[in-house]
Amino acid sequence: MINAVDLFAGCGGLSLGFQNAGINIMAAFEFWDKAADCYEKNFDHPVMRIDLSDVENAVETILPYKPELIIGGPPCQDFSHAGKRIEAGRASLTGSYAEIIYRIRPNYFVMENVDRAQKSNAYSFARDVFKSAGYGLTEIVLDASLCGVPQKRKRFFCIGILNGKDNALRSLIESRMSKHPTTLRDYYGDSLDFEFYYRHPRNYSRRGIFSIDEPAPTMRGVNRPVPKGYPGHPNDACPLNDSVRALTTEERALVQTFPSTFSWVGSKTDVEQMIGNAVPVKLAEFVAKSLLAYIASDSQDTEKNNFEAWLIGTKNYSSRGAKDVISRCKRAEKMVPSNGEDEAHYIFALEQNEEFHCLSVNVRSQIKRAIKLKTEYETS
Repeated sequence: MINAVDLFAGCGGLSLGFQNAGINIMAAFEFWDKAADCYEKNFDHPVMRIDLSDVENAVETILPYKPELIIGGPPCQDFSHAGKRIEAGRASLTGSYAEIIYRIRPNYFVMENVDRAQKSNAYSFARDVFKSAGYGLTEIVLDASLCGVPQKRKRFFCIGILNGKDNALRSLIESRMSKHPTTLRDYYGDSLDFEFYYRHPRNYSRRGIFSIDEPAPTMRGVNRPVPKGYPGHPNDACPLNDSVRALTTEERALVQTFPSTFSWVGSKTDVEQMIGNAVPVKLAEFVAKSLLAYIASDSQDTEKNNFEAWLIGTKNYSSRGAKDVISRCKRAEKMVPSNGEDEAHYIFALEQNEEFHCLSVNVRSQIKRAIKLKTEYETS
C-alpha cells in the first residue's frame, strides 16, 4: 500500500477519493480551521493546522511520515473563473507546494487546481521547480463528468513521477475516461425527489435551470435561491415554476460525490464554501486508480526488463533469445496462472493442462526451460 499525505486538504474530497482507491493517507495539512474541523470529523488520521507557506516548517513536519506520494490542491481563488483572475498571495502557495515537493522528493505527487491555473505565472514557476527536481509530468485537464462524476466540472491535474517520462499517464487516463458524460440520473437513479433545479448563473446571459438528465454545472462556493426577478433563459431545461428550487446543501455535497454519511461541520456559509472548493470524491478516486494502474504496470515492466537484463548479462542470451524466454513464460502463465507454488508443482500443473499437452515436445521443453530460468532468476 502506498503511503501519502494531503496538503491544502480542505474538507477532504481529494483524501477521501484516494483513500477509497486504496491509498493510505497518513496525515493531512489544512490551515483553515473550519475545514480542518470538518476533515477531523471524517477521518481517523491527523490533520495538521500549519501554514504551508512556511516551507521549512512544513518540510520538517511532513518528513517523518516518509510519504511515497504527496497530493494536494493549493488555493485557487486568485486565478479561478469565479475570482478576479489576479495572482496574489494565495496563488503563491502553488509555489510553496512545489518547493515542498522539491525538498521531500516523493516518488509521486498529484496537484489539482482549476483548469485555467495551467496558464498562470504561479504554475509556470511550480512547473520549473518540478522539472528541476527530476519529475516527469502528466499535465491534463479532466472533465469530471467523463470520470464518473455527475457534474460538468473541469479541473487541471499535474501528476509527477520521479525520474519518469512526461505524459507517462496520459494514454492510460484517456483510455479510462467515459465516452459519455455522467448525468445525475445515471449516478443516483430515481433516488432524487426532483427532476429540475436552479443554479444561480453568474449573469442572466446564462441559463439557471437544469435537468437531472444532464451533468450538473460546476458547484460553486455560493448557493443562492431562485430570485423573484429571475427572467428565465431560452436554454433553461424547463420554464420556471413553483417546483423548481435551488439544491440544498446536502444535495450539493451529493453532486460533489461525497457520501450521504459524510459529516459536515460549521456554519451553512462555511459548509457551502467547503463543498464548492472540494475536489469531487469520485474524480479524485478516478485519478488515484489511474496512478495505481500505472504503478502496477510500471512495476511489471521493470520486472520484465530486469529479468531480460539478467538473461543477457548472466546467462549470455542474445537480446532476441532473452525476449523468447520471456514470451514463453507469458505463454505458460496464460495457460496456467501461477499461484505462488514452487517450480515442480507449477510444471506438474502445466503438464495436466490440455492446451499445453497439445503442443509439440520441443515447444513444451522450451517452455519448461523458460520457467526454470525464471525461477532461478527470482531465487538468485
